Order: sequence, then C-alpha cells, then structure tokens
Amino acid sequence: MKSSAIVFCFLLMASLFVRAQSTDEEIARAVMASPAAMAADAMVIRFADDGSHETLREGSNGLICYGRSNEPGRGFSAQCTSTGNLARAAQNHKVRMASNNADEVRSMFESKESDGSREVPEFGSVWYSVNGQDRESANANRPHITIAVPFATGETLGLPIEGGYSQSGSWIMEAGTSAAHIMIPGS
Repeated sequence: MKSSAIVFCFLLMASLFVRAQSTDEEIARAVMASPAAMAADAMVIRFADDGSHETLREGSNGLICYGRSNEPGRGFSAQCTSTGNLARAAQNHKVRMASNNADEVRSMFESKESDGSREVPEFGSVWYSVNGQDRESANANRPHITIAVPFATGETLGLPIEGGYSQSGSWIMEAGTSAAHIMIPGS
C-alpha cells in the first residue's frame, strides 16, 4: 500500500512538473512577439476555440501576448497588443477557428463589419506579430508591427491607402473600417 502511494505521489509530481514546463514554454513562445523590454511584464493568455481565454501569467505593463499557432492555416505565430484589445483579439480568434476556408473567414469578418458587431481596437494601439513555418523561422524574422487606427482614412490621417513592402513610407491598410491600421515598412 505504501509503495502505491509513493508511486502515485511521484506520478502526480512528474505530471505537475511537465505541465509547468509546457506552460513556461507556451509563455516563452507567446512573448516572442513582444518588444524585449516589455516581455517580462506582459500578460500571457491562451485562447480557447470559442474566444474565451485562460490567463497563463499576469502582467503589469498593459501588454497582452498569446499564441496563434493553433489557428487554421498558420505555422508558428504569436501576437501581442494592448490589454484594451482583448475583445478584438478574442473575436478574431473565434472567427478564425470557425473555418479552415480563408474565404469563409473573410466573409465572417466582413459580415461583422457591416452589421456593426465587429469589436473595435484601441485607436493608436500597437499590434506586434511574429510568424513563420516553425519557431526557428519566426524567431529569425523581424516582428510585424501595425498601429490600429479604426475608421481612419487617407484623408483623415494624411497617409496613402496603398503601399507595399517596397515602399519606404507608412500607409493605411483597410482604410475606413474597424480594421484600419498603419503599416510600418520593414516590419
């Protein structure tokens, strides 16, 4: 009887150790998208398919980070943004998890935009993302950085609405929608 209790305790402790390691690894992957100076104090969450989330680590600097690798069609992916954008990020995740078809996902986002149910991000908030086929290639890439400017247009901000990665200046992508954002060249 004593030996089975010892085995049970050992298995329980081993299970807790493995879970702690996997949570620590998940946190490390999520904060890869964060600026280095903000990573240690960023909140880290894990999204469920329905957009709800579990907090893996509390934060104190207003930044929230999460993995996106489980979304259909993605390789390795992590993202960080202002905690004020949690509702937007949750809605994004829920919609992306609803279908493996990119056209269907785009249609769901467009429907929410047109019926007014699309969550609006904080104006001026930054979104940091890293993406790649795997963790190594994502780590080798520079973070992709955008700045949310919901409903802004080229006229309201004085920026072009067309651009590309060969362009040297910033531009607004998805102008006039809740998803309007300033693209940062080279990121």
